[in-house]
Amino acid sequence: MLTGHAGKLTAKETAKPAAAVTTQIEQKLGNPAVVGLAAFGLTTMMLQFHNVGWTGIGPVIWLGLIFGGLAQFIAGLQEQKTGNNFGYAAFTSYGSFWIALGLLLIGNELKFFASSTTDIGWFMVVWALFTSILWVGSMRVNGALAMTFTLLLAGFILLALAHFGFPGLTVVAGYVLMVCAAMAWYVMAHLIFQDLFGRDVLPVGKPWLH
Repeated sequence: MLTGHAGKLTAKETAKPAAAVTTQIEQKLGNPAVVGLAAFGLTTMMLQFHNVGWTGIGPVIWLGLIFGGLAQFIAGLQEQKTGNNFGYAAFTSYGSFWIALGLLLIGNELKFFASSTTDIGWFMVVWALFTSILWVGSMRVNGALAMTFTLLLAGFILLALAHFGFPGLTVVAGYVLMVCAAMAWYVMAHLIFQDLFGRDVLPVGKPWLH
């Protein structure tokens, strides 16, 4: 009797973890890329509104710290849990970029570790170099993302040149990066609509590299 009872308990105890594992496997998780792309696109768009002279710097700083910075950084950490090294590197890095840029602009306003025009130029150079690595990686994902990173790299180069003596390129960079931000939103919309409609509503094209 005791042996049989113990055997039944053991069977139940063995079944419970298996059921729990099944539940975990079937649980649907959100894609952190949609938040990362939303934050990247929106904050980039806002900065370009400033670069072409449509807005002041205030909205750029606060959006950069909170949405482009914090929210995008958190999305990057969530990408790490999915095993996506590309998304992990991109979102945490560009989230850090926005936080750093926001603090840099605040520092310039308060004369606290102020950065010269040339200093900001070199800031753009190192981000252009970093972006070139992800640019190559993006070509293995899909065409829309590759175009997003192509425009982003071009924008960083133009902004670097603008701070090294060619200020007129700031406006050019502004329009280039507006298209970049729109492309990021396009990829975001592709992911959201694909999930909602169960099919590829907004095609993103084949990878440029195979």
